[in-house]
Amino acid sequence: MNWKFIIAAFLSMIVLAIFVSLGTWQLSRLEEKVALIAKIEAKIGADPVDLPKSPDAEQDKYLPVFVSGSFDENGVFILASTRDFGAGHRVVSAFVMPEGRRILVDRGFVPVQSGRPDLEASVPMTLTGNVHWPDERDSYTPEDDIAGNIWFARDVDKLARHLNTEPILIVARDQTDPAIKPMPVTSSGIPNRHLEYVGTWFLLAITWSVMTGFALWRMKRRRSQSGPHADA
Repeated sequence: MNWKFIIAAFLSMIVLAIFVSLGTWQLSRLEEKVALIAKIEAKIGADPVDLPKSPDAEQDKYLPVFVSGSFDENGVFILASTRDFGAGHRVVSAFVMPEGRRILVDRGFVPVQSGRPDLEASVPMTLTGNVHWPDERDSYTPEDDIAGNIWFARDVDKLARHLNTEPILIVARDQTDPAIKPMPVTSSGIPNRHLEYVGTWFLLAITWSVMTGFALWRMKRRRSQSGPHADA
């Protein structure tokens, strides 16, 4: 009995089973993520409601709302880039509601070639948008240049402290200034690489099967060439 051949085949089957199980698990995760994105898209596109008094970051993320009030002269410019307009800045301003609430509004995008617009107090308006808590800051994000008004992430808590508002950000759907292009919330920014992972694991399984089959065939061939007593 060729124990080396049997052990090699057994170990190869274990590795193959691991690759297949990981691919199957990622396929399940893909189905879950597709369902989640569909749910988020439905929530983003729902009819706007009044802004809750205390929005919850988990329950109310992407909630469509409408608010009335006006912008004051305070705002920040956050470095960003888009596929259609290239590099530029997102503009986030303080928005003052009639009852005195101050919240943050992401007004949209200004391409770098257009320069940074002068932010001034606006006339009263009603705008619609989605409540959002972007997760854009990590260990690689540079420190914001507050003196030069150059920011690198929409950090809601930090922006709220700087602009003296509640830690609530609404990403506007409507245009609030002719120089600022609205950048409404969509599901396109939600990562979904599970299909790529599915392909990777199943491709590894196929490659491993081919390599293992060839290796076992060579072992068997060498044994047959060595004669029936090669393992004695």
